[in-house]
Amino acid sequence: MKILDALQNPIFPLVGRLADEAGLRAFVIGGYVRDYFLNRPCKDIDIVVAGSGIDLAERVARELKTNVTVFKNFGTAMIHAEDIEIEFVGARKESYRFDSRKPVVEDGTIEDDQLRRDFTINAMAFGLNRDNFGELSDPFGGIRDLNDLRIQTPCDPDKTFSDDPLRMVRAVRFATQLGFDIAPETFDAIERNRERIGIVSRERIITELNKIVMAEVPSAGFELFDRCGLLEFILPQLARLKGVEYVNGQGHKDNFIHTLKVLDNVARVSDNPWLRWAALLHDIAKPQTKVYDPEQGWTFHAHEYLGSKMVKGIFRELKLPLDERMKYVQKLVALHLRPIILAENVTDSAVRRLLFEAGDDVDDLMTLCEADITSGIEAKVKRYRQNFALVRQKLKEIEEKDRIRNFQPPVTGEIIMETYGLKPCRTVGEIKEKIKDAILDGAIGNNYEEAYALMEQLAQEKGLKPVAGTNEKQP
Repeated sequence: MKILDALQNPIFPLVGRLADEAGLRAFVIGGYVRDYFLNRPCKDIDIVVAGSGIDLAERVARELKTNVTVFKNFGTAMIHAEDIEIEFVGARKESYRFDSRKPVVEDGTIEDDQLRRDFTINAMAFGLNRDNFGELSDPFGGIRDLNDLRIQTPCDPDKTFSDDPLRMVRAVRFATQLGFDIAPETFDAIERNRERIGIVSRERIITELNKIVMAEVPSAGFELFDRCGLLEFILPQLARLKGVEYVNGQGHKDNFIHTLKVLDNVARVSDNPWLRWAALLHDIAKPQTKVYDPEQGWTFHAHEYLGSKMVKGIFRELKLPLDERMKYVQKLVALHLRPIILAENVTDSAVRRLLFEAGDDVDDLMTLCEADITSGIEAKVKRYRQNFALVRQKLKEIEEKDRIRNFQPPVTGEIIMETYGLKPCRTVGEIKEKIKDAILDGAIGNNYEEAYALMEQLAQEKGLKPVAGTNEKQP
């Protein structure tokens, strides 16, 4: 079967012509072929060559008058042409040691190369030479599995996953992204081999995990991880949220199911990956803070604060960035209950404090809090939504009036020290903190004159006197 419209980009006949001239067999394989049949755009093209992929890449680069990046240790080469990225690799066959996911690689045929692919839908190839240009090679039924919305391996799944355990995570990732099912025999093999994931680097796992987090319905991936037993190896803190405990007939909600609902709610309205991570981790400390109180029932006091502290350890363990993105997730986890509490009693003072602490992330915080409403009681959901609408309106009004977001008190520690001849000390911090609190509480305006007057009052109460020449009250 020849499918010429899949190869309309002029790069394909160029590669084919140069392969013919060099006496090489070349095929476009993997994701580009799969995505063609799924009607999905694909900017990454993998060319497999029965021979030297590097040699063919260099010939193509000379023809295009562009640079080629060669990775001799891996036998691959990369070319950027316009808005696409083309990787060339020699066809190979692989064998693995039990204690490593790094294969022993030998030159092979296109059939060997297709056999080593992870899934049937990624093992399809289009010929690029003159005699087979556009001809589909599909030895393992990839088209059938695409039509049946199924993920399965081209050979024995136990061998596939034992050889390279990352493929288990990739199976979940593709099933999540594409809305496919994992074939029963493939799924069972993941369960049997799940402990093998321990030999895979966290860097490789997090690449796949981030793609799941960014899927249209990310909960599907974490549900699959739970069902096959990988969750406890990949993100054990999330696995501990599972289940419901009962005392005196009273049970709490299943916080794992709740968390996945919150994640999906956020995914419906935001493609911010770090807001999605905040959703996934917002209740992560509930197992450690769970207490049954005969009067109140189940409580999880301070889970937001402990959860915020846990974020750094989880990010470090998963090899996620420990920079401002991690701090953003920490902030949202720490503050995620504040708008809910505020919704019951919307005061100017509480709104100012929320604006001050959340800063530019206050809108994302409100999105997370609205996503956190997963009750099955419609009246309760309606009440919370109405209250959150009031909170959003109040946030807007207070911000326009007081400009509190990201504010710094008008009177700085330097001004306090210079005015009273002080060195850095607790007294300076106390005065500055009380000025800040007075502004947030609405006792004084967010301006220099009122802040300076309060500084003078507080200093007098502490017995401080201004040093000579510091009577000026202008910033």
